[in-house]
Amino acid sequence: MRNSRLFSFALLLMAIMAGCQSKNKGITEAVPQEPDYKDTTQWYITDRGGAADIFYIISTETGDYTLADGMTYHHADTYKDSLRAPLYGEMLGVDTLVSGKLNYYSPYYRQCSLQSFQDTTTIKDRMAIALSDVRKAFAYYLQHYNQDRPFILAGFSQGAHIMLELMKEMDQKTYERMVAAYAIGVAIDQQTVDDCPYIKAAQGADDTGVTICYNSARDAGASLWGKSAVAINPLNWKTDETPAQLITEPSPLLPVNEQQKDTMTVHLDTASSLLFVEGYDCNDYMMPLIGKEGNYHSREIWLYRDYLRENMTLRVKAFLSKK
Repeated sequence: MRNSRLFSFALLLMAIMAGCQSKNKGITEAVPQEPDYKDTTQWYITDRGGAADIFYIISTETGDYTLADGMTYHHADTYKDSLRAPLYGEMLGVDTLVSGKLNYYSPYYRQCSLQSFQDTTTIKDRMAIALSDVRKAFAYYLQHYNQDRPFILAGFSQGAHIMLELMKEMDQKTYERMVAAYAIGVAIDQQTVDDCPYIKAAQGADDTGVTICYNSARDAGASLWGKSAVAINPLNWKTDETPAQLITEPSPLLPVNEQQKDTMTVHLDTASSLLFVEGYDCNDYMMPLIGKEGNYHSREIWLYRDYLRENMTLRVKAFLSKK
């Protein structure tokens, strides 16, 4: 998790959502080798023998890079160890923080670089490559790994956006096994909700077949995107403005035993759909290019990690009890 937020996906969300279904026509840039999901090196898997799985799609961990061929690449190379390392770091970190006793599956994919989101003329084609990889990975997971178990879909930032696209393409049989979907660090616009019958806003802590979404900031001026049609407070699992207290270490970049805990008050501002966080004192990190003071996008999993882990367990229990 130490570097897991270094390259995040918030900028130009609406442009990407409008165009990620493009088929990569006309792109002439250098593109890394496509992942083969029959190859176990293209997965991070922890099989705990659990009753349900988490399928997690990582956020943006890649920047533009140049190889010996002199070409500049704008997608992650999932076969080069040095370029895989940040992807692995997030996979390991999220598994450690939220999985509990659930099984965990996360595919390496040719995610877009952070710099891609500065260019509206190419982002649609570049995102098509990332979506295509994860689409294939999810299909492989369902056929070869899932074994008809219930599953949680989860993604953060770029990964959350791709997750929403998977939900648009999902069939009823697959949806019936989906415990819940956690779309963290994106805004879900009303059109997306209207277009996808399987995106149903969570209303509490233990409803199933629902989508959980939240974004944290000091105030509305620190937001990176527009209002989300789906929003909930991950501390008290309420959709109104009831505040909740959070006491935790503020940073994933330092050992827990070297930090003092912050005492924060978090409430959902229904006007902006943001989680307003008061009492967050840590200023050790701001995202490159898209960072904004008072926006806590880089801490969306870290701050609420214990609540996410407990909630995933609770929703799985509720799902299984209905079956």
